[in-house]
Amino acid sequence: MTDKPDTNPKAHPTGNAVKDPDTWTTGDQPMTGAQASYLQTLSEEAGEEFDPELNKADASKKIDELQHETGRGE
Repeated sequence: MTDKPDTNPKAHPTGNAVKDPDTWTTGDQPMTGAQASYLQTLSEEAGEEFDPELNKADASKKIDELQHETGRGE
């Protein structure tokens, strides 16, 4: 047996699926440290104010928005 992750897409058909943040069960929890750090960087690059009170779902949506705006998501 190996310690390598299973890379068979049929074994985990939704393993890499992108879920809508509005449906996350933990979306109402505070954003993670990684989200906060990245969002702060993106906010500075976009010339927007960083909101440290966003929850996980809203932070994810804001990151997507700012990635598009700054060109980092391409």
